[in-house]
Amino acid sequence: MATVAVIDYGMGNIHSIEKALKTASPDTSIIVTADKNTILSADHVVFPGVGAIRDCMLAIHNAGLDETIKQVAKNKPLLGICIGMQALLTHSDENGGVKCLGIIPGNSVKFPSNSKDEHNNKLKIPHMGWNEVIQGNENPLFMDIKQNERFYFVHSYHAEKMNDEHVSATTNYPEPFPCAIKWKNIVAVQFHPEKSQHAGLQLLKNFLNWDGQS
Repeated sequence: MATVAVIDYGMGNIHSIEKALKTASPDTSIIVTADKNTILSADHVVFPGVGAIRDCMLAIHNAGLDETIKQVAKNKPLLGICIGMQALLTHSDENGGVKCLGIIPGNSVKFPSNSKDEHNNKLKIPHMGWNEVIQGNENPLFMDIKQNERFYFVHSYHAEKMNDEHVSATTNYPEPFPCAIKWKNIVAVQFHPEKSQHAGLQLLKNFLNWDGQS
């Protein structure tokens, strides 16, 4: 039986993600764990996260999982979700500036406080709720998911524009920002697939069926 390790370092919607993964793939063994050997031996790894990036990075460090995540990132299918995506980048502007894992080149920046929509209404920060995901470069996560499908977001910071070849999808708020990226055997999303109903379950199923190569 295939196994999936959901990294538990105290900063993720662990039970929601576990439940969604079980629904997406009932025949897969889902293991919520902070054990390094269990994570390294799993077929797929999910790296979730919510809250502030400083607390996230501190929790990862305190759990001794920095190098484990970096090792997973070398050769195993890895999915970063929300803060998990931002933690994979080089740096975040949040909390006065925080060094992240540096696995994927890129920075996380805050939405401008004066942003307005097309009707000149001020946009709320954090960006919270359903928004369209505009697919670009091919990404195995989006198989059988229609263009402009809506996913659920909760965040004040986002990856800034990066090399287009690594950006799989964008979302507008109001300017486009990368909401899904693919880097070698790593895929990461800013939205929450576990809260995104049918489309989110399809995305998780696609990840579990991905070999990390194509």
